[in-house]
Amino acid sequence: MYLEYFKLKELPFRLTPDSDFLYMSGAHSRAKAYMDYTVWNREGFVVITGEIGCGKTTLIQKLLSELDENVVVAKIFQTQLDEVEFLQSVLVEFGLNPFNAKKVELIDMLNTFLVDNFLQLKQLVLIVDDAHNLSLKVLEEIRMLSGLETRKEKVLHVILVGQPALTELLDTAEMEQLTQRVRLRYHIKSLTESDMHDYIHHRLRIAGAAKPEELFTPDTFPTIYKYTGGLPRLINTLCDTAMTCAFADNVHTVSMSVLNTAIEELQWLPYARRINKRRTEISTSGGSEAQGLLRDNTRALANIGQQLSRLDNLAPALSSIAGKMGNIETLLKRISDSLETGKPTMEDAASKRVRER
Repeated sequence: MYLEYFKLKELPFRLTPDSDFLYMSGAHSRAKAYMDYTVWNREGFVVITGEIGCGKTTLIQKLLSELDENVVVAKIFQTQLDEVEFLQSVLVEFGLNPFNAKKVELIDMLNTFLVDNFLQLKQLVLIVDDAHNLSLKVLEEIRMLSGLETRKEKVLHVILVGQPALTELLDTAEMEQLTQRVRLRYHIKSLTESDMHDYIHHRLRIAGAAKPEELFTPDTFPTIYKYTGGLPRLINTLCDTAMTCAFADNVHTVSMSVLNTAIEELQWLPYARRINKRRTEISTSGGSEAQGLLRDNTRALANIGQQLSRLDNLAPALSSIAGKMGNIETLLKRISDSLETGKPTMEDAASKRVRER
């Protein structure tokens, strides 16, 4: 839309992950180094976390672009799956057809594939994005897969990437065995304000800007940081909107007035206020859910109490019925004994006297 106007070759602030535009801050460089270490040193397991929009998926794309044909990779980006669906997805990524197999067959198929390729000196990597959505059962399947090893090294290398909730999930008591297998864990922090300057100029330069330092006036950067918190995805959104506003206003520089127009159009609050508002909403929602649950449990307990009260009222009647059943049982026993011995019962004797009269 504004490419020709700003004399650019590509859109500099697209939201889709593109490893060509990846800015390697100190945090991103460390996370990438941990991923590389896991793949090339056969260390088994690494966990990378970061806030939404911090560049985790772009890092994965960068890693994948650098792997050679000796590395066989299964990439899982859809994580709301049960154990069978997850195993099927992994096998499909490895080029197999698992859809008519049962779980035991899936596991055997996957283990056979891993061992066969390992013997061919292939490096096998499982990369799971959005891993915070995985269920405990699926994480247990991953643990079992990661346990496949020779005497000296792991057969399958696993990279789990997700939001901070993944750390909370792994720190639960149920995940202790999996956590012990994790070799490296790293959290990608947001960009500093200085990094954000370089990030914006880096993307403009990659997009073809002759003088990227002149497209945004220096006074806009503190405000950009204030409203984005240093998260790359939010920086992209705000900067793209600001450049669109500059194009619409027929100006070649994003000034404070243009930036304020972009913020108004996005209807954004400062990043810190948005986060606090979100936490308050979650807290309020959680409180409402707890109150609703308490009400439901109270109502259920009241119903149980009513049922128990009814049972108490029925107790005397049930006792009387039990007594009558006992009498009937005694009478039936007498009749049975009489039939076996041929002796007349009291009822037979009474009937005989009536006939004789």
